[in-house]
Amino acid sequence: MNFFEDLKWRGLIKDISSPKIEELLNKGGVTFYIGTDPTGDSLHIGHFSSFLMAARLKKAGHNPILLIGGATGQIGDPKPSAERAMITKEEVNHNVEALTKQVKKIFGFEIVNNYDWSKDINFIDYLRDYGKYFSINYMLDKDIIKRRLDAGITYTEFSYMIMQSLDFLWLYQHKNCIMQVAGQDQWGNITAGIDLIRKKTGAEAFGFTMPLITKKDGTKFGKSEGNAIWLDINKTSSYELYQFFINVEDEMVIDYLKKLTFLSKEEILEIEKIHNTNPEKRTAHKKLAEEVITFLHGHEEYEKALKISESLFSEKVTELSSKDIINSLKGVPTLDIKLNENIVEFVVNNNICTSKREAREFINAGAISLNNKKITDLDYIINEKDAIDNKVIVIKKGKKNYYLGLTK
Repeated sequence: MNFFEDLKWRGLIKDISSPKIEELLNKGGVTFYIGTDPTGDSLHIGHFSSFLMAARLKKAGHNPILLIGGATGQIGDPKPSAERAMITKEEVNHNVEALTKQVKKIFGFEIVNNYDWSKDINFIDYLRDYGKYFSINYMLDKDIIKRRLDAGITYTEFSYMIMQSLDFLWLYQHKNCIMQVAGQDQWGNITAGIDLIRKKTGAEAFGFTMPLITKKDGTKFGKSEGNAIWLDINKTSSYELYQFFINVEDEMVIDYLKKLTFLSKEEILEIEKIHNTNPEKRTAHKKLAEEVITFLHGHEEYEKALKISESLFSEKVTELSSKDIINSLKGVPTLDIKLNENIVEFVVNNNICTSKREAREFINAGAISLNNKKITDLDYIINEKDAIDNKVIVIKKGKKNYYLGLTK
């Protein structure tokens, strides 16, 4: 199986601009670019497949360039439903710096900023040198523009396609970049850039897209109750990444292994057999978590995430530091608690149980735990020995209700 066939098997090829792309990808030596606008100060897991594609191409002998849109980020790529909220120039500059550091650390790609060649183009030159190559009918025919016509689209958003095409042209002329790679939602912008290069220089350029990675229901991958899963370890810990991957849908996990790891086809097919036979072992999920976390943050961080995961929901939780526990239980209800309080009064005063009667029923049934140790003594007094590092107590009611108690 050649390189292009491997990408097809993984489900990583959606649209191609020319049949020549198969030969180009298999041969190697192509300088290509992938872009992102600095809408945040970190990439999230939704970006990961695209950037991993660039890493795959690099491994296959191609030359990646990452473009960070210091110019286009001030405009905003048209969304399917509504105009993007503009962010300040200061925010854009901050995000450019943060993303540059992050991408260099994780991927090691050459990085360019389109603000560097866009900032000195005056409006008249923009219209004369670039605008004249784009017919309104051509632009209106692009899918993303069509979807916005009824709701309305501003001239600023409408111009985004020209700006991105200008990027491709500049990289072709100055970096010998002949290919653009992106998610499928960028197909219209890619083909516009290819057309601009042809009209301005007579040369042939290329592009292909990848399917967007989604959940089973088609919603964006990496969104959890509106919060992105970030690649920045200070925004999303390795433990949180582990929990995210260990809980992905069973029906989707093999697809994610294909698209988010460098595991071979043979390795993935073997994991798939185990997954289909014994899904409860979550072998595929664990391997997915291991591969992604190790790639992003190193094997030591994966081992740390695994230890926290295995300890947090067992009596080994006391072996963890209070810092690890607090970081790992983000999103769990947090309580400011008093020590030296009777267990019945404690769970009622902290709204874990609604009444003393309910509290006694839960305690007698062994359904109240402190640091995963069941408390069945109604006269139990919570004291400093229960607080890990004298700071935190993990409280559990029933099978799934966790609380993080912080001592006053």
